[in-house]
Amino acid sequence: MGAANHYALLGLSPQATAGELRQAFRSLSKRYHPDTTELPRAQAEAAFQQLQQAYFTLSDPERRRAYDASLTTPARPAVVRLEPRPVPVRRALSGGEWFALLLLVLAVLFSLVLGVGLAWARGAELVRTPSWWSSSVQTAQSTADAPADVPPAASSDTAVPPPAAGAGGLAHAAGGGAGGSPFLSLEPQSSGLDRRA
Repeated sequence: MGAANHYALLGLSPQATAGELRQAFRSLSKRYHPDTTELPRAQAEAAFQQLQQAYFTLSDPERRRAYDASLTTPARPAVVRLEPRPVPVRRALSGGEWFALLLLVLAVLFSLVLGVGLAWARGAELVRTPSWWSSSVQTAQSTADAPADVPPAASSDTAVPPPAAGAGGLAHAAGGGAGGSPFLSLEPQSSGLDRRA
């Protein structure tokens, strides 16, 4: 049932009238209808759908004129026009962009000066060795950097001696002393350990 066009499918010439078209469709639809044919069902359904499409196109005068025009005019291959891609052009920065960059740089510098200035005002160390740095690397580096006549500093692993006031002095200072004041006193405290009776 593979015909070149709808007219060949219906067995008609392009000059066929509407009556001839209707009669050809009815006779072929009886032959290819899936319920009345002896053809396999799938083949009969495909042939009947092709007949319906041909009759639908040719039975309407507007669709028939458009179909006839498509038969006489050879199909042109689609022309694909490739638009050239624009080449990126480096342009100079505008005044607003320069101003934004200047503001950004000034903000970074102000933040840096403010941070370092506050740390210096509080007395914080500006350069501090990180805690994860191994003590052997620290001591080796500090001995290599130190002058020969200056003894190396004690490592951070040495024990710190307790305060001279002893344990009672700490409790006395934390409790507020004899006056019951919650603030630390700057007056020297006597230790309970050096009592002489």
